[in-house]
Amino acid sequence: MNYILKKPLITTLIVVLLSSLAVFTYNKNTAPDVTFTTIEGKKISMVDLKGKIVLVNFWATDCLACITEMPALVSTYRQYQQKGFEIIAVAMPYAPPAQVLNYVTQKKIPFPVMHDGLSEVTEKFGNVDLTPTTFIFDKQGKLLQHTIGALDFVKLNQLISAEFAAKN
Repeated sequence: MNYILKKPLITTLIVVLLSSLAVFTYNKNTAPDVTFTTIEGKKISMVDLKGKIVLVNFWATDCLACITEMPALVSTYRQYQQKGFEIIAVAMPYAPPAQVLNYVTQKKIPFPVMHDGLSEVTEKFGNVDLTPTTFIFDKQGKLLQHTIGALDFVKLNQLISAEFAAKN
């Protein structure tokens, strides 16, 4: 191949690679296209949640850190819900559905909870396998924070307050 043919080919290859990288980076930093089916059977899609700050929390009934932080999640939800804040709690596929339902009912969890029995949601969020794992998205669906392990609720409240104060 001569130099005249190589230059356009190399340029095209570079453009394709950079475009692919941009799409990958953009998709990694935005909310996945997913629909949650709550334990009550209600369907909530991430698209429906645009315009709200959304916290998606992956948890399990046998996860001590998850159970320990649940009251603080409830408190945070009650504090910001009226302003446009939503929490979706996703129980891990291995969590026994009866235990999830019992916990949610007993503790009167006020936000939507789903059991991801088929691992569809955990896969769309990057194959979540550790609990607790939390994703926080802004009103446009851009990822603000991804936390593996217990949340720092002082920092979480600062983040949420700053997002509501920002002009979006």
